[in-house]
Amino acid sequence: MESHEQMHSEHHQHATPEMQEHAHHAGHEGHAGHAGHADRFRRLFWIMLLIAVPVVTTSPMFGMILGYEVTGWARWIAPALGTVMYVWGGAPFLTGAVDEIRSRRPGMMLLIGLAITVAFLASLGASLGILHHELEFWWELALLIVIMLLGHWIEMRSLAQTTSALDSLAALLPDEAERVDGANIVRVSPADLQIDDVVIVRPGGRMPVDGIIVQGSAQLDESMITGESRTVRRAVGDRVVAGTVATDSGLRVRVTAIGADTALAGIQKLVADAQASSSRAQRIADRAAAWLFWFALAAAAVTALIWTVLGMPDDAVIRAITVLVIACPHALGLAIPLVVSIATERAAKAGVLVKDRLALETMRTVDTVLFDKTGTLTKGAPAVTGVAPVEPFGEDELLALAASAEHDSEHPLAKAIVAAAQERGLDVPASADFSSSPAIGVSARVGGRVVQVGGPNLLREIRAAELPVADDWRREGAIILHVLVDHVVAGALRLADEIRPESREAVRSLHSRGIHVVMITGDAAAVAEHVGTELGIDRIYAGVRPEDKSSKVRELQAEGRTVAMIGDGVNDAPALSQADVGLAIGAGTDVAIASAGVILAGSDPRSVLSVIDLSTASYRKMTQNLWWAAGYNLLSVPLAAGVLAPFGFVLPMSVGAILMSLSTIVVALNAQLLRRLDLRPAPER
Repeated sequence: MESHEQMHSEHHQHATPEMQEHAHHAGHEGHAGHAGHADRFRRLFWIMLLIAVPVVTTSPMFGMILGYEVTGWARWIAPALGTVMYVWGGAPFLTGAVDEIRSRRPGMMLLIGLAITVAFLASLGASLGILHHELEFWWELALLIVIMLLGHWIEMRSLAQTTSALDSLAALLPDEAERVDGANIVRVSPADLQIDDVVIVRPGGRMPVDGIIVQGSAQLDESMITGESRTVRRAVGDRVVAGTVATDSGLRVRVTAIGADTALAGIQKLVADAQASSSRAQRIADRAAAWLFWFALAAAAVTALIWTVLGMPDDAVIRAITVLVIACPHALGLAIPLVVSIATERAAKAGVLVKDRLALETMRTVDTVLFDKTGTLTKGAPAVTGVAPVEPFGEDELLALAASAEHDSEHPLAKAIVAAAQERGLDVPASADFSSSPAIGVSARVGGRVVQVGGPNLLREIRAAELPVADDWRREGAIILHVLVDHVVAGALRLADEIRPESREAVRSLHSRGIHVVMITGDAAAVAEHVGTELGIDRIYAGVRPEDKSSKVRELQAEGRTVAMIGDGVNDAPALSQADVGLAIGAGTDVAIASAGVILAGSDPRSVLSVIDLSTASYRKMTQNLWWAAGYNLLSVPLAAGVLAPFGFVLPMSVGAILMSLSTIVVALNAQLLRRLDLRPAPER
């Protein structure tokens, strides 16, 4: 547990601005890549939509459906522009189909590629008089390409929200380091530093490397590495980590690790490894497309064989080709992207940003939620949680006097005391003669009395004893400050990282759903046990080092659990990536946010319940839409193949087109029903 001497020295100073981040880290590669794909599909969609209008209206088969005839030179508009659509608009699907063939993993691209290729060849053959005129599918080819481009544009747009965790990690390092070279100070790149070099880190500057302090002492902000909110005093002989910030004083640091050996680089590797291992999951739509691909091929082959055996080879060709074209429903291309797009929009309005649709899909199966403590279940900042006055002082009077003495201080503990007095609506008297003594505390004159606030060293200085309640508070991991009035102990204040009021409701609601709740923290066991008992946590991991958090996630997964991890610090990044679903608190670090599949824009832990509800509802809509799309196939393909031919009925292409359009409309309307889902956290009971 950190002493008050560490927390309270020189706390009236403000830190200077931090060094600027790498300019070359400003552009996020992953984000730019997905955004580029989205722009490509958007441009291609609008161009193909414009070309599709004349293709559809001049298609002889479409004219026959609507009761008009396309004659003369107009009959060649559809073949000419349809060929352009196939080569240009169909290119993404054709190249994707080739990739799926090479990898022997048929999916959506191969199914679309098969349908548009068969439609193109059959239509071209029909236009040239080589094949039967019923095989003219120019209008169907045009609509298929346009609708599939729309679906992929929607999909890429949702994926474009992804940012790069590794870029965010690298951006924690400064552009330059100041190396001590004899009597001179030389500015160099951190990459040029060597072991045993000595560097200067100025107030407000970031550590360029891991090292040991050889001169000076400072309050270090290690929150980007540890996730813990409190600054920590580091002095000569203490180890420091790259990326942390010296908030109040300058330091000289001897380099002990560079490049891949630094703690930050180790975290980078863990994030990269976990992301790579979790990105191999197959999408639900691709699984459905793979089944439909084999279904289409089998249905076409059986159709051709049966009609040929029956002595009608011309009908065999017509029926087989019709089956292959009809087997690729427009609805399948929109079934998943539409739901994801609407679900993402609904989530955003509720303060939930979905970056990874696989994470959203998995959330409904989660049976264990792992919370980081600081900044997630707690507020991540000290707050006054107990006041113990000594007669004749009362709680309010003691707190008001302490707030008055601390009023001019910038230290987090001082701000917590002043904030507590304001929350109680206390009248805080003016103070004078403020002074701050490192490792002791503060002193001020309030209404003619000397008021002092400090830790153990302040009591030793006047040879006073702690109040008995201090022992109980210390066992709970609290920070203890005593208040002295005219050099006599007037009471004590208990400060701790305050539990969010919403955390209790979140844990209760998760338990009501049968979900196991686990807490992980780098804090001491006493602090963790106190918070865990207050909230009713099922399992607690305390004193966990940053590099070990991901191993705790793997430990839970080894028990057969599906784990969702919620955190906000750089030290959480590997665990967020390792978890089946990573959820980052939006107020946390860029690295934690970039490592997660879902971002909670606010700090309300109940938002995890909203994500579970969204996952369940969107998955339900996805499966419903896939069943609608598959239902179209199960109905239309056998009819197009001619199973009812003995009874005098063979599905005309015009009826097949109507069924295809109805399937698409049903899928679109069903996805819109997701907008009725209310994801706002319920108020605490």
